[in-house]
Amino acid sequence: MSEDNHTTVKEFIFVGITEDSKLELILFVVFLLIYLGNVGMILLIISDEQLHTPMYFFICHLSVMDLGYSTAIVPRMLADFLDQRKVISFTSCVNQFVFFVAFVDTECYTLAAMAYDRYAAICLPLHYTIVMSRKVCLVLGIGCYSAGLMSMVTHTSLTFSLDFCGPNIINNFFCEIPPLIALSCSDTSISEILLFFFCGVNEFSTIIVILISYFFIFAAILRIRSAEGRRKAFSTCASHLTGVTLFYGTVMFMYLRPPSSYSLDQDKWASVVYTLVNPTLNPLIHSLRNKGVKEACRRIITARKCFHTDESGGVLI
Repeated sequence: MSEDNHTTVKEFIFVGITEDSKLELILFVVFLLIYLGNVGMILLIISDEQLHTPMYFFICHLSVMDLGYSTAIVPRMLADFLDQRKVISFTSCVNQFVFFVAFVDTECYTLAAMAYDRYAAICLPLHYTIVMSRKVCLVLGIGCYSAGLMSMVTHTSLTFSLDFCGPNIINNFFCEIPPLIALSCSDTSISEILLFFFCGVNEFSTIIVILISYFFIFAAILRIRSAEGRRKAFSTCASHLTGVTLFYGTVMFMYLRPPSSYSLDQDKWASVVYTLVNPTLNPLIHSLRNKGVKEACRRIITARKCFHTDESGGVLI
């Protein structure tokens, strides 16, 4: 970044979410739940062989994404609760931005891959093991991560190619695109258009895959004659649909609007939803509404009871 007749910003200061100690305690609990929920889901899927299927493969990676982008933000935010002057260096801001964007955009493509998996399971049940083979799942997984990394490089280049030479107070609790652009002292019109375009490509390309998949899914469900069969088919998609609605609702509100309509105070609370609330709810959504996860939990609990009984000298049957 050039320093033509101005001082380059070396650090940013966060406004933060709140100075209310009670709300800070709530956020700490939410952060703890994020880790317990997502780490628990990842370990459960890895440890239980009956969950080694395409659907749980993607649920596991969804938990990795949730854990990744919340980790990029929340530890720093919690540390800032203890400091009145919430300062982050320019380099640390770039690093936080990089990891956040990489994980969030990868989650977009992971949700699209999950929709395709549900399409294959309901519309092509006889060919499911072939359509969603281990190789196909691996290719889709690599594709999601690659697309996320490419998006991260694009967004980082466009955002941090701008000059930051004056105000350095970020009206948010982490380094995000809209408040950073608002601080730039260079012409941001081209960057805003390009960022809007690339955000649109990410969001709409994945939403189109999801919508097309669910068009065929709902058509197949309506052809099922029994009400019980339709209920079971729809229940396999309910958790994914809930997660998609929560995630895309807030992300589209944040990024797919004209820059003139941005309200940084309002956007800050939308950021709270998809950086804190969504990662917390996803493990609950996929466990409370998922029979396979419930049964895996029962198997682990039963195995632990048997293990303790054996250690205490009891008889195992």
